Amino acid sequence: MSKLTHTDSDGTAHMVDVSAKSETVREARAAGRISMNLDTLDAIKTNMMQKGDVLATARIAGIMAAKKTHDLIPLCHPLALSKVAVEFTFLDDGIAVESMARLTGKTGVEMEALTAASVALLTIYDMSKAMQKDMVISDIRLLSKTGGKSGDWSA
Repeated sequence: MSKLTHTDSDGTAHMVDVSAKSETVREARAAGRISMNLDTLDAIKTNMMQKGDVLATARIAGIMAAKKTHDLIPLCHPLALSKVAVEFTFLDDGIAVESMARLTGKTGVEMEALTAASVALLTIYDMSKAMQKDMVISDIRLLSKTGGKSGDWSA
């Protein structure tokens, strides 16, 4: 078994020291979806939700969340992200989200991309829950990552 990176010899959790790592361009993409009934989906599509523009708000929330990942996930490094994008696709039964985070740095941005997708989906739920409470958020996952010592990975 390989040595655990987030614990010391006593098993105490700590933040990994990345100071000796090389800076590389790193990018990660994540995705997820929210399922809903057709009336709710139509209200989002036509911008008729009482709380306002659902997707514009969810996009901003996802971007803001990526920038705050280190405040939400223990042991994550605060990162100077150079790009965060959040895009939506309408499905027959809901909305898919895909997020991307990028930087030039010493540690990866997988958690930032996953956080962006998660919070974007939570924001869609929050802004739509008055119309439908049984929406389902699912399939949040990492799609790909590039850069760093471990190289590229794709689902």
